[in-house]
Amino acid sequence: MRMITLSDIPARGGSPMTPAFGLFMVALATAPFWLPAVGLYQYLGIEVAIWLIFALGFNLLFGYIGLHSFGHGAYLGIGAYAFGLFQQEVTVSLWGGLLAAILAASFAAAIVGVFLSHRRGIYYALMTIGFGQIFWFSAIKLHGITGGEDGLLGIPRPDFVLGPIRFSLADNVSLYWFVAGILAIVTVVLWRLVNAPFGRVLQAIRQNETRARFVGYDVWLIKWLTFTLSAGFAGLAGGLFSMAQEGAYPDVMSLHQSGLIVMMVLVGGGLVSFWGPVLGVILYFVARDIIGGITETWLLWFGLMFMLMVMTRPEGLAGLIHVIRLRLGNVPAQVSAPGIAASRKEA
Repeated sequence: MRMITLSDIPARGGSPMTPAFGLFMVALATAPFWLPAVGLYQYLGIEVAIWLIFALGFNLLFGYIGLHSFGHGAYLGIGAYAFGLFQQEVTVSLWGGLLAAILAASFAAAIVGVFLSHRRGIYYALMTIGFGQIFWFSAIKLHGITGGEDGLLGIPRPDFVLGPIRFSLADNVSLYWFVAGILAIVTVVLWRLVNAPFGRVLQAIRQNETRARFVGYDVWLIKWLTFTLSAGFAGLAGGLFSMAQEGAYPDVMSLHQSGLIVMMVLVGGGLVSFWGPVLGVILYFVARDIIGGITETWLLWFGLMFMLMVMTRPEGLAGLIHVIRLRLGNVPAQVSAPGIAASRKEA
């Protein structure tokens, strides 16, 4: 059984207007209406939307360029702390806090990326864990700044202000609409990015880094830029997380959070599809809230599901769906040799 890759699935071009995108937007726009009807709570929609921003940004690094970061939770946490510190120490401002979260996470990643971008494989993964643990340990020990193990408490939810438009985000429904709007923008931006020539260069580096360097790409710079971009999206998710929780804690940037995002992206099929992380995040929260309502050992069942998926279909849910569609004849088979698909023009 040959494992399919992102290059086996035909590119869609720059327009995100696909059936999958339409379905995603419909689900996003109607969630506050059907979540209570199926026995779930409104805050779940906020939580899922925040993790989707984190997962889609993470997959730029993990799925597209093939850099295995196991310490990415650190940048989620840095964004959460930056948002909270901005509200408590500077001024209460929605856009200022989110900008601080993005810039702080990007700045930290830009420094770390200088040390990482010469590495690849297991050495790259181990160094991301090392740096992630440094940030986590610093968050606990810098009590005067981060509040230590107690974290930052009582972070306000600023009002949405855009020109003459102003409304409160104090309740979960209004906050959901705001987070869903941010998620929609992030999805379109990332879609355009990975379907542009830049996205093809990322896949070329993933398939053969040496060959990509020989044909003239500055591999070090692209790896550094991708790591920084991905951390910026994690910082944005962290800022929203801090706003939703009205607090920021060291656990947000723990190794556990970093492992969760890897598991979600792998199970969903982020290695073979743009929409893989979306499937993975939804599957995780369904397992947590639905299986968790039946048994306390839901994480055991999710872990077994993860093992079964890795052993039988390592491309994840998205890969499984693609194979089924191929066998049903709904999409043309596309077999590509490494390096050739990456040089193809946009479909």
